[in-house]
Amino acid sequence: MSTKNKNEDINEEEMNSQVKEAQETQVVEDVSKEEKLAEELAKEKDKFLRLFAEFENYKKRTARERLDLIETAGSSVMLSILPVLDDFERALSHIEDDKEAEELRKGVELIYQKLLTTLEQKGLKEMDSKGKDFDSDFHQALTEIETPDKKMKGKVFDVVEKGYFIGDKILRHAKVVVGK
Repeated sequence: MSTKNKNEDINEEEMNSQVKEAQETQVVEDVSKEEKLAEELAKEKDKFLRLFAEFENYKKRTARERLDLIETAGSSVMLSILPVLDDFERALSHIEDDKEAEELRKGVELIYQKLLTTLEQKGLKEMDSKGKDFDSDFHQALTEIETPDKKMKGKVFDVVEKGYFIGDKILRHAKVVVGK
């Protein structure tokens, strides 16, 4: 072989190796670009999922707050009506003693039951306290009295003013007399 051919072979080999190296670097660059794009895609998916979850939590929280607001607004109205309910109960207890006012008693009791039913439909529940253990979370002690029965010690002996719940929340604490 002549030197010219050898030089051409060497040049061809060098060019082939350079082309191969360029192709390999191009493949490596393509792979690294794909990896970068895959990483960016994963980051964006994660960001999207977190944002979506945060939005779902926001919707649930605002729905809960809206219900609480409606409940609270209703509770203030009910709290202002409770003294009227107490007055009806006092009137009924006094009218029962009077035999001449039987028709009046029936009318007052009908109105009382209608009011009580309406309030119960709106979530009002009466607190059952008499004979139960005194609990400062539910009861307000007005006084303590000596009880003839030792079993009534620390228990609610008498209810002066009924307590009420609206849903699971206390609307008004029961005012009670506790046995000692």
